[in-house]
Amino acid sequence: MVPVGAAAGDRSGSERCPRTRGRVTTRRAGRARQGRRGRASGAGRETLTGVTRILTRSDLLSLLDPLACIQALREGFTAFTQNTVPGRRVRTDLPFPGTATALLPGLLPGINAYTVKVNAKFPHASPALRGVICLHSGADGELLALIDSATVTAWRTGLAAALATHAIARPAGDTPHTVGVIGAGAQAELTLRGLRALRAWDRLVVHDTDPQRAAAFAHRHGGTVLPSPRQVAAEASTVVLATWTRTPLLHTDDLRPGQHLTSLGSDEPGKQELAPGVLTSARLIVDDVALVAAHGALAGAGLPASTAAASLSEILRGQLPARTHDQEITAYTPVGLPWQDLAVAWLAYQQAETDKTGTTLDLLS
Repeated sequence: MVPVGAAAGDRSGSERCPRTRGRVTTRRAGRARQGRRGRASGAGRETLTGVTRILTRSDLLSLLDPLACIQALREGFTAFTQNTVPGRRVRTDLPFPGTATALLPGLLPGINAYTVKVNAKFPHASPALRGVICLHSGADGELLALIDSATVTAWRTGLAAALATHAIARPAGDTPHTVGVIGAGAQAELTLRGLRALRAWDRLVVHDTDPQRAAAFAHRHGGTVLPSPRQVAAEASTVVLATWTRTPLLHTDDLRPGQHLTSLGSDEPGKQELAPGVLTSARLIVDDVALVAAHGALAGAGLPASTAAASLSEILRGQLPARTHDQEITAYTPVGLPWQDLAVAWLAYQQAETDKTGTTLDLLS
């Protein structure tokens, strides 16, 4: 069994800071490439060529900028509508100690490309998540890039969580503000990095079932290690959970008025960080109501879709309030959406094309 409170993912994305870049202007993926199609001499048949860029973890860390990613994710949530082709999550158990997951298609208005992501999730492995994102042209399906999915997943999940936490949690104001982290892995790392770019806090408290990982995380961010999830919740006004647990870590009697919880670990059936009573008593915000009801926190707790008060898109567009009063407990429980992979992968691909980062391969040669 996975230890309760163990961090989701490995530390990919946490060991190296990318250089700062401004936001990259969107370009169309469907441009013609010189030499993509040609005729074999004397063969009488068409010879296909297609250059695919391969971007590794180290490539991505040199290309991505947290603020640019947050802005792209904000625009994605604002533009996201159920009238577009719906994203799908396909998950299956395996005759091995892990699961296989596919997210497709990643689509966003204004980007003539789409993503298909395939992940292997093996909680006891390091890293626990491995896979690839295929970035295809929307014009002809050309495979533009093969991209490390563990890094993109950590970045888009963590930075989308930072965006949501900032939008929903109470402003720090003049009172002392403590942020708590339960599960000190890659996703929590990116959430904290993104949140620090959006707001300030006075104190950080951390818990992880791996004491060395908790201590290292606390050292990097100037925090204090606490021995249990309950103690983190007792001291923090904003709590980020990013674990592999299948047993709820926090219950209603662990919470206090005005508190906000961001739970990243309930992204597939069986995983559950918050007890059902927390989900029903808090004002619940999700990224996609249907997917969270089918695969996420609501599915794990056996609760209907109507439990969700709003989506993050509705909050960011100003259609619904993040909270109705200062003492209300709020919770954000995303499942992760395919278009988020496209938002981050597209930024990386554009910059890689400019810088000629990564290697290229002609899979049709």
